[in-house]
Amino acid sequence: MEPITIEITILKPVSKVWEFFTEPSHITNWNFATEDWSCPTAENDLRVGGHFNYRMEQADGAFGFDYKGTYEEVVPEKKIKYHLDDNRKVEVIFEELDASTTKVTEIFEPDPSQPRQMQTEGWYAILDRFHKYVEND
Repeated sequence: MEPITIEITILKPVSKVWEFFTEPSHITNWNFATEDWSCPTAENDLRVGGHFNYRMEQADGAFGFDYKGTYEEVVPEKKIKYHLDDNRKVEVIFEELDASTTKVTEIFEPDPSQPRQMQTEGWYAILDRFHKYVEND
């Protein structure tokens, strides 16, 4: 299945965007698509071979899951490549457009059991929440 690509431009320096994208204390504040969800915990061992686990839960506690994966490549403030536990691959590119502007691009292999459009919208909603979180800090 062809990968999905989404991107967003954030009016903050790449160092801050990288920090907010990778630090668990920040991840829990933005890593969910809607107010009906939350990310109560985040663990992140950001190194090649390291693992991450972001807990995703509905706000009412009725349903939750662990979003887990393993890092394949980490280039600070430039790129992260990882694979999820189901072996789908994800790449995140951080591009410094100027000293105070960063473009974030996510390229991910979609889950074949879910509608492509729904996945595009869900991933973009999370990326947009991240964008607002970083810019409003």
